[in-house]
Amino acid sequence: MLTFILRRIASGVVLVAVISFLAYVLLYAAGGDIARRILGETATAETVAKKTEELGLNRPLLVQYWDWLTSALTGDLGRSWFSGELVSVSVSGRVGVTLSIVIGATLVSAVLSIVLGVLAARRGGWIDGLVQFLSLIGFAIPGFLIALGLVLVFAIELHWFKATGFVPLTTSFSGWIASVTLPIIALSLGAIATVAQQVRGSVIDAMSRDYVRTLRSRGLSTGSVVYKHVLRNAGGPALAVLAVQFIGLLGGAVIVEQVFAIPGMGQLTVKATTQGDIPAVMGLVIVFAIIVVVVNLLIDLVQAALNPKVRLS
Repeated sequence: MLTFILRRIASGVVLVAVISFLAYVLLYAAGGDIARRILGETATAETVAKKTEELGLNRPLLVQYWDWLTSALTGDLGRSWFSGELVSVSVSGRVGVTLSIVIGATLVSAVLSIVLGVLAARRGGWIDGLVQFLSLIGFAIPGFLIALGLVLVFAIELHWFKATGFVPLTTSFSGWIASVTLPIIALSLGAIATVAQQVRGSVIDAMSRDYVRTLRSRGLSTGSVVYKHVLRNAGGPALAVLAVQFIGLLGGAVIVEQVFAIPGMGQLTVKATTQGDIPAVMGLVIVFAIIVVVVNLLIDLVQAALNPKVRLS
């Protein structure tokens, strides 16, 4: 098991390094005259040249990347070119906000997906039809439209929630719940349908196996067989889909945070990308990459615990 974990960690470190290099090269390749963009079109050539030298942009790209990488390994992600704030400070202050929404949406998706998937596995009932309908809605309607619809109905018309804003959990639990409910619903609707479909298919497949017939012949109830044995075997594929959905939810949070004016990483990503603030964008890329690697590692560990064959592979 230790070898399995070390191998996964090593592959995750390599992945983050490759992502950081590709992102750095692509950002600078598309950056154009970065110094002039920072100073404005009215800046003189002399001022632009001085700014370029100040930022170190006149050095070879690989040298710039190496300096950035060695600093990043110590936790120094540089400073924003526009606000002057430490990137590590601005990103760390927003990670918790985004993760609270994404993790909340993931948990809601996981619980409802398991329940709906198991019930839909009976096939032909209204719950099976509901899962199919939710799948269609999740694929057909973009997340930002769902978010806008929720704002119009539950915030503007019914006044059950505030349309925008975020209340930290440390400030008020009830206020935090009220501020994240609509974003979590907007994010999780598509994920619920996708994962429920996977659970449904895995349960249907598992129920046709010989061990299920053996267990039922011993007098075990259908519920006992499903929740104690079938879900354990069907959990692996569902977890893999859930991990992919988590990554998708991180991307969806970028749009949802804009709709609900939530000060998370998504909002910072849009702002930094629009401004061309490369140090801030690089910091966000690395944090997103690390989160994805950690999530995949945790999913691998859970799958290895459920199925020893995963460790052997």
